[in-house]
Amino acid sequence: MTAINDVVDLTREGEIAVITLDSPPVNALSAQLRAGIAQAVEQAVADDAAKAIVLTCAGRTFCAGADITEFGKPPKDPSLSAVQAVIEAAPKPVIAAIHGTALGGGLELALSCHYRVAVPSARCGLPEVKLGILPGAGGTQRLPRIVGAEQALEMITSGAHVTAKDAAAMGLFDKLVAEGNLREDAIAFAREVIASGAPLKKVRDLDEAIAPARGKPEIFAEFRKKNARKFRGFEAPEACIQAVEAAVEKPFEEGLKFERALFEKLVASEQSAAQRYAFFAEREAAKIPDIPKDTPTREIARVGMIGAGTMGGGISMNFLNAGIPVTIVETNQDALDRGLATIRKNYENSAKRGRLSMEDVEKRMALITPSLALDDLADCDLVIEAVFELMEVKKEIFTKLDGICKPGAIMASNTSYLDIDKIASVTSRPGDVLGMHFFSPANVMRLLEVVRGEKTEKDVVATAMALGKRIGKVAVCVGVAHGFVGNRMLSERQREANNLIMEGAMPWDVDRVLHDFGLPMGPFAMADLAGLDLGWTPENSTGETAKERLCEIDRRGQKNGKGFYDYDENRKATPSKVTEEIILDLSRAKGITRRAISDQEILERCIYPMINEGAKILQEGKALRASDIDIVWLTGYGWPVYRGGPMFYADTIGLDKVVAALETYAKSLGPDFEPAELLVRTAKEGKRISEM
Repeated sequence: MTAINDVVDLTREGEIAVITLDSPPVNALSAQLRAGIAQAVEQAVADDAAKAIVLTCAGRTFCAGADITEFGKPPKDPSLSAVQAVIEAAPKPVIAAIHGTALGGGLELALSCHYRVAVPSARCGLPEVKLGILPGAGGTQRLPRIVGAEQALEMITSGAHVTAKDAAAMGLFDKLVAEGNLREDAIAFAREVIASGAPLKKVRDLDEAIAPARGKPEIFAEFRKKNARKFRGFEAPEACIQAVEAAVEKPFEEGLKFERALFEKLVASEQSAAQRYAFFAEREAAKIPDIPKDTPTREIARVGMIGAGTMGGGISMNFLNAGIPVTIVETNQDALDRGLATIRKNYENSAKRGRLSMEDVEKRMALITPSLALDDLADCDLVIEAVFELMEVKKEIFTKLDGICKPGAIMASNTSYLDIDKIASVTSRPGDVLGMHFFSPANVMRLLEVVRGEKTEKDVVATAMALGKRIGKVAVCVGVAHGFVGNRMLSERQREANNLIMEGAMPWDVDRVLHDFGLPMGPFAMADLAGLDLGWTPENSTGETAKERLCEIDRRGQKNGKGFYDYDENRKATPSKVTEEIILDLSRAKGITRRAISDQEILERCIYPMINEGAKILQEGKALRASDIDIVWLTGYGWPVYRGGPMFYADTIGLDKVVAALETYAKSLGPDFEPAELLVRTAKEGKRISEM
């Protein structure tokens, strides 16, 4: 064996040279690894006894991508493209032996080899679009030459992983080999290639798969149209489409140059910076400074759920999906039956879309133990309540749970706003109590706010964070405050949205501006979707807000076809004259002289107070870091990832500009706009708040 450097070895098995990459944890294509590969290939080519070359990786995976820490820094030689050129030009067949994941630059490396073999558990993909860039080492040029333009468009613009079976079916893998025997089987495949005397299969020279799309721009136009909603606001998907079109229409070298120009433009863009920031921020959110990574966690073998409504049922599905049995308790049989029927319907709908088999549906439903008795939660390791958002109701539930739950069981509330410490105070074991705030629909939304109370034990927090990951959530640890992080900031936006429609804007103006900013929908469309009567009753109605007055005349939102908007049978919204008259009447009654309000003012008044509140949250220590605030908004509220989150967005605007705008609004609109001390100080010091 020859050690090329610390991360690359070269050996020979008879007439087969074997290059092994060993750079834990994921064999990322660092400068050292790239240099080692190029040198090893050159040595294997120079070895007359070697007739073919196998490129394989040690550890748990093939190359899982580029070394993302090199982005934005001066490039180091050799580039990945230079390494690929060495491989592609080799006069001996080079075979990539793939296990784990071949992603991004890893797949591009494999595409420059003459053949690819993989184990059945392997996956591959080009996920660069998720970082606001495109594959920059020939991925957009080589992939279409194997799988065709349409398939390449899907893979590259989605960034999705492809199974080994599917990759083999589309010709991306030449052969699937046995699990656990990859090295030997890859060597055997190399010997077959030598014996066959077949010419080297250079992907760059292939044309058959892309020829059908040549001269047919309608293929690309249709793809853009089909995905317009999904791609809205993003720059990278369009660049990916253009690059694949170049693969079809241009000679290979021209296509490479075109791809590179697009890559360099994207990697320098604000969008890519935001998406890369979000990538790292999500991983950082799992770290809690005073809780070591190796903190023992409590075993969660059975979960109890109090409430089978929209939230209770949705939360339960997360655990059922992970194979964790759930005992669901309701107050009456009808509510329990409705909840179970909704869970089943959701699963059956997934089965109809091909995401689950009916066998999977039945397995998950079999994990449910329905009950009408809280006492049946006695054997649960974690109990989550999802009942009415009233402190007295929560306290009553937790008082009962204190006497029912076994020692060491974790008791959690799904409260959206209420004080976890007050809830914990009615128990004899506040250290076992915390908040686990799921977001609706709970079986879909990725965010889980783990609310750490004053007395919550460290192992309880660690268990909730680990459990969040286990059930596919992005868990973010937050402190106790009204609305925690997400809803506390949301209330700032909601206040200003309501003020704006009193002062001169209409709901559809506010919604349009925020939708154009990149949010999935504005606050008034969202209110209609949730139901305007959520938390409203005739008895508690003051008639002081547009929402209350709409409820008073039975305009409840999408559910009855009329709310802030009017809805047709397909739930298509149009501005409502009724709503407009109600708002104008309210403005008059409040003595407000309405005025024209610009889109810029709408945006600033909805977004800047959120940024300001985020700074207050940081100042108070209710979030561990600014990036955690951004992850809450990215994963729980639909904030556009290409804007990086509210705190990152503040930095892109310039904190001095945000502070100046807040001060101006404070003079005319009052103390709600007074800038947070942390925001002012950070702006004066020329620092970035997203790095705090």
